[in-house]
Amino acid sequence: QVQPVESGGGLVQPGGSLRLSCTAPGFTSNSCGLNWYRQRAGKGREWVSSITTDGSTRYEDSVKGRFTISKDKDTVYLQMNSLKPEDTAMYSCKTDIPARPGSYCMSGACYGFCDPYWGQGTQVTVSS
Repeated sequence: QVQPVESGGGLVQPGGSLRLSCTAPGFTSNSCGLNWYRQRAGKGREWVSSITTDGSTRYEDSVKGRFTISKDKDTVYLQMNSLKPEDTAMYSCKTDIPARPGSYCMSGACYGFCDPYWGQGTQVTVSS
């Protein structure tokens, strides 16, 4: 398994759009799913959205209707529309892989002994 790599961050005005990408080799074949997280300045990391290998998606309430997660092979995208200043954060992706016999995936989550793989993050700044 190779560390995921994010891209697509940048500076955008309020109301604008960005599309983040996370390329996670082995995502489709080995992992339980992929999650996007964000960390605002001075705040803890928060979960944003997730997608399972079979395409089921979930969203944090504040981004529902504005963000869309999708996948194409081992790349997961986060389309972010109607961006707000409060969306400003470092966005990171994470995938979990069962690491030992008996560990398993269910509904996108990993149970048992699981290895998390984090990307390095990409900065999103929403400002006029």
